[in-house]
Amino acid sequence: MNNNPFSKLPEVAVFQLESNDIVEGHPLPAQHYSEMSTLEGSKDLSPHLKWSGVPDGTKSFVVTAYDLDAPTGSGLWHWAVINIPASVTELPTGAGDEHSSGLPKGSLQLPNDLRLKRFIGAAPPAGHGPHRYYFVVHALDVENISVAPNSTPALLGFTMLSHTLGRAVLMATGEVK
Repeated sequence: MNNNPFSKLPEVAVFQLESNDIVEGHPLPAQHYSEMSTLEGSKDLSPHLKWSGVPDGTKSFVVTAYDLDAPTGSGLWHWAVINIPASVTELPTGAGDEHSSGLPKGSLQLPNDLRLKRFIGAAPPAGHGPHRYYFVVHALDVENISVAPNSTPALLGFTMLSHTLGRAVLMATGEVK
């Protein structure tokens, strides 16, 4: 499991990302699993995220959550939020609910790979082994990334390729035995 989802992207500045809910390299708490999983206590709550040390020239942020190890051949996008104002440096736990109630004004949730405009928690298949969940804050040089509201996270990634100034990554694991 040494493949890196960012290894083929241009190098950009690195900044800091922390959370009150998740710890780098450690298992996700149950509340961040999907209610579709068999794990007791799963609630589809997006984790608290807080970032600092962003690159100069940052005009907005994008937040994504991605399971690199989903058995799809392409991973699975759990969350994508665009056009977060540059003045925002933190999202509370549960910000990615279906009403976007914890997201700042002007930001927008794109449909995840289940085509839901909200955070969908971890749901690795039972017995599939540990999955890596990448929570990423992307610092962009534009205020509005200008993708359609129903765009896929993959299209978002392609569109922001030339606008990304920096990236902050927090990876947690998930497994259902």
